[in-house]
Amino acid sequence: MKMKKINSGKLRAIGYDFRTRILQVQLADGSTLQFSGVGEEIWRSLSSSGAAWSYYRDNIEEGFTAKRVAGNTPAVKNPLDDLFNS
Repeated sequence: MKMKKINSGKLRAIGYDFRTRILQVQLADGSTLQFSGVGEEIWRSLSSSGAAWSYYRDNIEEGFTAKRVAGNTPAVKNPLDDLFNS
C-alpha cells in the first residue's frame, strides 16, 4: 500500500487500498494500524483535511476497530482508553 506522509497531531503517514477498503495509518510512536471497511469518502476527507488528526480521532478511531500491523500499540484500541488511562 502506498503511504502518504503527513504531519498532523500523532499521524505520520496514511494510505488506502480502494480494492479492499483498508485504511492504514502510521502514528508518531511508530505503530501502524489498519482499519477495515473504510469507504472512499472517508479516505478522501481524511487525506484532504487541514486537520487530519482531528478528523481521524472523530471519524475513524471512534468508528472503526483497529488492527495493529506494526509497533507497540494494543491490537484493538478502545477509544475510551485515552479518557480513562493516564
